[in-house]
Formats: sequence, C-alpha cells, structure tokens
Amino acid sequence: MAVKIRLRRMGAKKAPFYRIVVADSRYPRDGRFIEELGYYDPTKEPSVLKVDEEKAKSWIANGAQPTDTVKALLKKNGTL
Repeated sequence: MAVKIRLRRMGAKKAPFYRIVVADSRYPRDGRFIEELGYYDPTKEPSVLKVDEEKAKSWIANGAQPTDTVKALLKKNGTL
C-alpha cells in the first residue's frame, strides 16, 4: 500500500479550501482517506496553513510520501 500525504480539495467553485490528508495513492483525490493532518486556505491574505506537526512527522517516519505541493507547504511551515 503506497501511502501519500496530499491535498483534498474542498470549498465552493472558485473558492478552494484544502485539507491535508494521509491517503492510499489508489484512492481518488477527494475520496477515502486514512487521517486528516490539517488544512490550507490559499484564499485568505496571508494564506492560512495549520498542520499537526507531530502526526505529519510520524507518518513521514513510517514511510508516507508527501506530494510536491504538500512538501513545499511543510517546508514553509517548518515541519520538514
């Protein structure tokens, strides 16, 4: 099972809001997930990012691969 840390799009049309989730890579983008780690709201000024750093670090230590976007967000947040 390839586990990924990725964004799950939510919100209205043209008003995106993302949840950072841990999911099996075979599931659809907005489909089933294993655990929610936080959220990202790019529509606010400045953009809002809240992540449970402990959970994120433990998932990465257990082999979960963050997507490129999530990796950049975690670096910006100081988690990675």
